[in-house]
Amino acid sequence: MSKIRTRFAPSPTGYLHIGGARTALFSWAYARRHGGEFILRIEDTDTERSTDASTQAILDAMDWLGLDYDEGPFYQMKRLDRYREVVEQLVREGKAYRCYASKDELDQMRAQQRARNEKPRYDGRWRPENAAGRTPPAGVEPVIRFRNPDDGIVTWNDLVKGEISIANEELDDLVIQRADGVPTYNFGVVVDDWDMNITHVIRGDDHVNNTPRQINIYRALGADVPLFGHVPMILGEDGERLSKRHGAVSVMQYFDDGYLPEALNNYLARLGWSHGDEEMFSMDQFVEWFDLDHISRSPAKFNPEKLGWLNQQYLKAAADDRLAALVEPFLRKDGCDPAQGPSLERVVGLLKERVTRIEELADAAVYFYRRLTPSDALREQHYLVGVGAAVDALAERLRHVEWQRPAIAEAIKTTATERGWKMPKLAMPLRVIVTGEAQTPAIDAVLELLGRDETLVRIATERTRVPE
Repeated sequence: MSKIRTRFAPSPTGYLHIGGARTALFSWAYARRHGGEFILRIEDTDTERSTDASTQAILDAMDWLGLDYDEGPFYQMKRLDRYREVVEQLVREGKAYRCYASKDELDQMRAQQRARNEKPRYDGRWRPENAAGRTPPAGVEPVIRFRNPDDGIVTWNDLVKGEISIANEELDDLVIQRADGVPTYNFGVVVDDWDMNITHVIRGDDHVNNTPRQINIYRALGADVPLFGHVPMILGEDGERLSKRHGAVSVMQYFDDGYLPEALNNYLARLGWSHGDEEMFSMDQFVEWFDLDHISRSPAKFNPEKLGWLNQQYLKAAADDRLAALVEPFLRKDGCDPAQGPSLERVVGLLKERVTRIEELADAAVYFYRRLTPSDALREQHYLVGVGAAVDALAERLRHVEWQRPAIAEAIKTTATERGWKMPKLAMPLRVIVTGEAQTPAIDAVLELLGRDETLVRIATERTRVPE
């Protein structure tokens, strides 16, 4: 068998979304699993809707997810001469023909068919045998239609769905080249996959209806037909088609929101595919395991909470220096200077088990780099009678202890014990005084990172609000 070659061929009419990213991941993994090659192609023939920004977003997403490609990106609009060459070949061989029907004419034709309870379809009026003797209308640039076989059945063994058969009488003569000379999707994709020696086409099952049309074009060209695998779509948890309200945002929005690429890849890999009960695995392990036999034939459901849980696990396992580099831009955007404060690596190491996203990690780190003012509600709840005197005594002890977590913890404990208090009665107001928050890691760990001088300054600053 020839070397396996797969491709991902997005249209740059919008950003890369979850469904497209999963298709890219599966195509990439299949090629890597079999020692093959993975090609990236940008299908930009929809000139009205394609944008450079969308193209760049696709390239950025592929790079961020680590889906490296062996060839490309190829752009269809740079291959127009090649498509026209193949169109002319089909016309010469009588496998395609010029059609001069106007849009209004075609609309009227379909309306009449619907009125007769017939399936709307092109009726072949400009096929050579039907148009014999007719003079093409002056000044009209024709489209080129593929002459679909009139009878027979198109059958293929789908790598995901099994055997699928479509009767040719269900298909009409599709347009393969528009009047402006630009190919349509179904034609361009065939010529591209033929020229690029694609052996396996893995794509969403919204393309199933295109496949018999494309197979007929391959056969008309005498080209090898690739193997097809159509992956079921992704639905929201409510069973409806995935949309923005389900969290189906651009892949790069997940980057902006602070997800790790390995978490998103892991989640997408399990979205309609499985390997036993394995929930977490590396990309290397995924490639080793991946096959098309275990792709579900049923639609997958997107669960943002499950993605959040996975991201949390990867955050816990991530190196602190890597996380610090990811957190820093968020902090600076929030007006913090990580250079003016404790080691950001140590801060994220303390906080990372408490969050699900990088953005949350940055939010949790703010009080290390900027003093936060407690809310009136927190002051009222925690600044009880007697706390002021206890804080004064604690501050005096903190001036002299070794600035290590065990010694800080002992100072807090001793101060509380002298008053017959349990630790939380002092630790909670101390936390609010120093951080402006009620929820933080252990206060002794927080103080150790803040440093003695900053801790004492914060206590002194807030002390006037604390009752004796």
